Amino acid sequence: MSDENDMGNNAGDSSIAEYATYEDYLDSQITPLDMYYLEDKELARQLVELGYRGSGEPLKREEFTSKKKAAEMFRLSKHNATKVLCSQDKDLTGFPFLKALAEREEANRNGKLMSIIFIRTHNSKGQEISGYIDYAHRLKIESFEQYFLRKKTLLPRPSDMSFYNWETQICTCNATPNYQVISDNENGLLFKNKRDNSTRTEIPTQEYIQVVIYDHFTRRKN
Repeated sequence: MSDENDMGNNAGDSSIAEYATYEDYLDSQITPLDMYYLEDKELARQLVELGYRGSGEPLKREEFTSKKKAAEMFRLSKHNATKVLCSQDKDLTGFPFLKALAEREEANRNGKLMSIIFIRTHNSKGQEISGYIDYAHRLKIESFEQYFLRKKTLLPRPSDMSFYNWETQICTCNATPNYQVISDNENGLLFKNKRDNSTRTEIPTQEYIQVVIYDHFTRRKN
């Protein structure tokens, strides 16, 4: 008898997320034959809750709520762990800049790498603009799906680490969660990062005037 009850509990645990409400859970254990004799759904639910109907020991309402919450948390954690990258399965042949971003996407998302993107190009008005973008930060605040699908062009914004419009001479500097911007340095604009191991890669591209990626490799404390 105990084996049968254990089986019932295991089945309930594995499929608990299927039921939107506790009532739905109770209804799942009511058979057409039960309704034929009882002719009252509320009574049938009460009998299931008391253990007179259904298979195995039924969950109490509090147990159902607790297990459903746990099942939802597990589902979300599993979804986040297997979250598909925006660049996954995208054909980036002939687009070296997007390919470089794709190669760095996962590492920037998980914190193993922090990349700064320098872009010099023209905006929709034909004005020359340039700026530095905190790639890891941008990945957190917007979807890059449209960029990798080439439906949108990645451009520096006034809200990025730095932005300059060469025609209007509008200039902005902003700190990000990863960098402190030092703009009054005699060597020009500096970005202070907690990591000191970095590389510079110039990306050949026909879509922009110039693109450079600075990669900062993070060192996590044990």
